Amino acid sequence: MKISEISIKRPIYVIVLFAALSILGYISYSSLSAELMPKFTPPVINVQILYPGASPTEVENSVTRKVEDALSSMEGIDKIQSYSYESMSMLFVTFKYGTDIDKSITDAQNYIDAKRSQLPVSVLSPVISKVTVDDKAIIILSATSDLEATQFFDLMDKRIIPQLSGIKGVSKGTLIGGLQREIQVNLDATRMRALGVTPAQIQGVIRSSNLDFPTGSIRNPETQTAVRLSGRFASVDEIRNLVVMTTPTGAQIRLQDIAEITDAIKDPSSLARVNGEDAILINIYKQSDANAVDVSDNIRKTIASLEDEFSENGLKMEIAQDSTDFTRESISSVLKDLLLAVLLVSLVMLLFLHNFRNAIVVMIVVPVSLISTFIGMSLFNFSLNLMSLLGLSLVIGVLVDDAIVVIENVYRHIEMGKNRVRATWDAIREIGFTIISITIVLVIVFLPIALTSTLVSDILRQFCGVIIFSILISLLAALTLVPLLTSRYGNLQVLTGKNLYQKLLMWFEKQIEAFGQWVSGLLKWALFHKRWLALIILAITVAVFSLFPLGFIGFEFLPEVDRGEFIVQLEMPKDISLEESNALVRKAEDWFRVKPEVTKVVTMVGLTSDNTQSTQGTPYQAELNVKLVPARQREENTKLYIAKVKKPLSDYLVDAKVKIFSVAVTGQAAKAAVEYVITGNNADSVMIFADQALEVMRSIPGTMQQELSVERGTPEINVSVDRDKMSALGLTLDNVGFTMQMTYQGNNSLKYTENNYEYDINIRADKAYREQVEDVSNLTFMNSRGEAIRLSQFADISLGTGPSRLERFNRNSSVTIRTQVLGATAGDVSQEFRDRIDSMKKPQGTKLVVTGDMQSMSDSMTVLTGALLLSIILIYLSLVVLYNNWTDPFAVLFSIPLAILGAILALAMTNTALSVYGMLGLVMLIGLVGKNAILLVDFANDAIKEGKEINDALIQAVRIRTRPILMTALSTIIGMLPVALSKGSGAELRNGLAWVIIGGMLLSTFLTLIVVPVMYKILHSGKGRKGYRQKLDIEKLMVE
Repeated sequence: MKISEISIKRPIYVIVLFAALSILGYISYSSLSAELMPKFTPPVINVQILYPGASPTEVENSVTRKVEDALSSMEGIDKIQSYSYESMSMLFVTFKYGTDIDKSITDAQNYIDAKRSQLPVSVLSPVISKVTVDDKAIIILSATSDLEATQFFDLMDKRIIPQLSGIKGVSKGTLIGGLQREIQVNLDATRMRALGVTPAQIQGVIRSSNLDFPTGSIRNPETQTAVRLSGRFASVDEIRNLVVMTTPTGAQIRLQDIAEITDAIKDPSSLARVNGEDAILINIYKQSDANAVDVSDNIRKTIASLEDEFSENGLKMEIAQDSTDFTRESISSVLKDLLLAVLLVSLVMLLFLHNFRNAIVVMIVVPVSLISTFIGMSLFNFSLNLMSLLGLSLVIGVLVDDAIVVIENVYRHIEMGKNRVRATWDAIREIGFTIISITIVLVIVFLPIALTSTLVSDILRQFCGVIIFSILISLLAALTLVPLLTSRYGNLQVLTGKNLYQKLLMWFEKQIEAFGQWVSGLLKWALFHKRWLALIILAITVAVFSLFPLGFIGFEFLPEVDRGEFIVQLEMPKDISLEESNALVRKAEDWFRVKPEVTKVVTMVGLTSDNTQSTQGTPYQAELNVKLVPARQREENTKLYIAKVKKPLSDYLVDAKVKIFSVAVTGQAAKAAVEYVITGNNADSVMIFADQALEVMRSIPGTMQQELSVERGTPEINVSVDRDKMSALGLTLDNVGFTMQMTYQGNNSLKYTENNYEYDINIRADKAYREQVEDVSNLTFMNSRGEAIRLSQFADISLGTGPSRLERFNRNSSVTIRTQVLGATAGDVSQEFRDRIDSMKKPQGTKLVVTGDMQSMSDSMTVLTGALLLSIILIYLSLVVLYNNWTDPFAVLFSIPLAILGAILALAMTNTALSVYGMLGLVMLIGLVGKNAILLVDFANDAIKEGKEINDALIQAVRIRTRPILMTALSTIIGMLPVALSKGSGAELRNGLAWVIIGGMLLSTFLTLIVVPVMYKILHSGKGRKGYRQKLDIEKLMVE
């Protein structure tokens, strides 16, 4: 080949080329960011709308349904899921892949603005955002101080958060816990009733007395001076002495006469602790394009400087949780696997090539290809993450394949008596085009995944891209660098057995020769007993595929990753106070902290990581993030540990409902392995059927923590107004609602300013008037005639319960049913649940829709199966070009099913479920096994051209190619072993993929040497016993 000829004639060109690639590769490597998973933005937007004080039912009827109506006319919508909480509506709109999300956000804003007039007046502006993988805090800090509680919160909120938010790569920081300062105006209802004053009047007086006015300026020819009227409150006493009204006798009624004004603490909605010590937690989020590891390092440096700066305040800050720890450990684990793979493949090369010089000629391809790959990664904005590094570690054994084929062929020619240069020249001319073909086959396999636009493609694109880059560079090295080195330094070492190492090599060569003879003998038998071979292959196929129905192989979306931490969510009685809730949560904390396996417990009371939306806080909810010791220091994995502690913890906390979730690879709670949405147009029938479905789920073996997403039981006081009576008494619903809101929720829209910091002024009824149900009945309103009217005169007040949240799916009422699995695969549980539900009678209009991981698995398997089939078609077409006929490629393609059999067998033997990564392994396997078959068929064709009989040609091809096929197969298998046996962080993702390739390569390498030649003979049976391909004589065709 021309490129190889240049490399032999002008070696300096090749040296300069690879030196330049290595330098550019190093520069590119230093510019790459490090993160856990590749960046991808699913086509989903999130719409949040606050409706303060409204119940979930009110939110659904007044906000959620109307926003759904507005958004449903947008283009490219796949589904709409909406949730109505207390005081908040949240919608997730999922679009088809390929939709422009930025345009969709703008459209959504316009559609909601057009509907704004139909929404309640007190609804706040909607917040619309993309859903990204950066939605979770990358670091949680805990802070303590010697300062008084409200001063400490001010320090954190006004001084520390701005400094942390200013760190390069940080998008924002939020606080959890702490006590905020608030100016409370607690109204005395009795005094107000006696004086005829309403809460609205008091709010109006405070607002009009707390203003700054820029009133203009005075000017003269020399100067200009601004005139400002400063009317804001300078002290709390000014608020107390504010004149509210003047009586007919001329007496002034001040605010302190009808209300208690205190400089107090805002009612806490959440509390936070780390290892039992009260603290303020700071959630820090990174920008989407920032390097997570760099951001973490910068935050750690900033913490140290902040502690020095505020040392007089006793400020202490610690890392409570750092998601980049797992990222660092995972990247370190993959790099160890990569280095171990390089070492093992080097040993294989040493065994086959007999001396260090020859082994180095082949192994030099590995570092050159890896370093040059970073150039492609940089050009396509890839990062160092689990997927890209996994691609690099898996490809080690494959990178040497082309070099092995070249060097083995060169030495075959040297054995014919040629010198190094002539042997290299002839060897490259003989197999150069074949090497390009087998490499293109492997590249083609990954192209369909890399070029499609789906969720699984977004996750796997960097993996595929890295393999494509590195293999193409290894091809370039095999056609330039290897010929250059073999033509100058290649030599044959005659084994004499003079030392132990030589004796080992001689024994190894004898084993390879014996294996080659044995395979040749099997092939001779198989060529004349094709039916028996077909029966044996059929029996193996039936036996292997029967492993699926027998339950030896399950299905799952992603393998369970053991991050060594889990989340405990506690749900107390709905009417519990924050103080009582806090005491119960402390019991749970202490229960965990005495356990030797637990290293850290981070606690949040009043909210959970997936329920931060309530503006009022949820006192009955709490969350503990429990960190365990490293896996090697404990007996069981996190999932088994969760199963072991759940019942004892539930028994210990009798008043709390306990839910425990492992932490997924993304750092979020792995809430459900199996998740279905039950949806219908009648909310009651949906709920009834959901209860029946929950019982079915509980009866399936292997399920745990089965639950419904919507539960009733939140205590409510329902006020039903008689509009006629209300109107007759001179009241309006607007007036009644505003007064009730001011009384029980308060109004903190007004601000008190001190030292340039703003604090809420909260106006509401004194605590004594908002403790009992009777207080609601006795609430007094003033009508336009100055008469005092109680609520019970025109309304019915009753106690009841309501849902804590409501769900809708595609504009119908819905309930989500979910479960964890243990001792079974998610796919098996999902299938059994589906089968049982299908046999039940469903209410009319009720549907069951799969969501979550099972839907992702189904979509991903569809995409990967399509990619697999497309890859096979593309391989076939490229082989048609290589062989210049339509039949030879079928002999090569027949090696693919043999590899799949081996892969399935490996999954069953290692007790590994088939996941997205397993499917990716199958895709990679197709390209790898095709390479061996291509070499066999290519050599058989050459032998037939030389006039050999077809049987002799096939046996000769197998005898010649057994050694390089074994070299490439063993280098791939040995290179995969560190990945398959890895126990490091995130290893679960890699293990299944590696076992699929190892199993497929082992079985197919053996069977390819027998089955492919037999298939070749069958395909050629009608074309004579000698060569059948006659080159077309163009001159003859052009003559009539």
